[in-house]
Amino acid sequence: MTQNSIPLQTATETLSPEVQVHAAAHAFAQALAESAEFQAFEQAAERLRQDETAQQAILAYQNKQQSLQMMLRLNAVSPQDQAEFERLQKGFLNQPSVAAYLQAQEELNALCQAAAGLLSERIGLSYTAACGPGCC
Repeated sequence: MTQNSIPLQTATETLSPEVQVHAAAHAFAQALAESAEFQAFEQAAERLRQDETAQQAILAYQNKQQSLQMMLRLNAVSPQDQAEFERLQKGFLNQPSVAAYLQAQEELNALCQAAAGLLSERIGLSYTAACGPGCC
């Protein structure tokens, strides 16, 4: 080793807290990506993207929702439009690939919430409250 060389730091305790946090976040992301829940979610999402029937059902529902958006906010939708809207909603929710996607999403969300709970417990702070809505 020359006089100008800087020794590599490999021991965790010699790394700055910021570097340790980034390393831990990277390890957590890797573990999450390798989890059964994440893998199932990715597979379900891909199946849903490839399911033309489900995509058509979702699009029909979204188009109807968009056309009724203002009336829905005012709670002034006609009974016929409401029935059509509900029929379209059931139509896409009953698609097997949609149901599988929603189930996988729910299981991944439960895993993320459990991880956030563990993080909160370890740091003594409500992680989900600290990062705001939509965090987990």
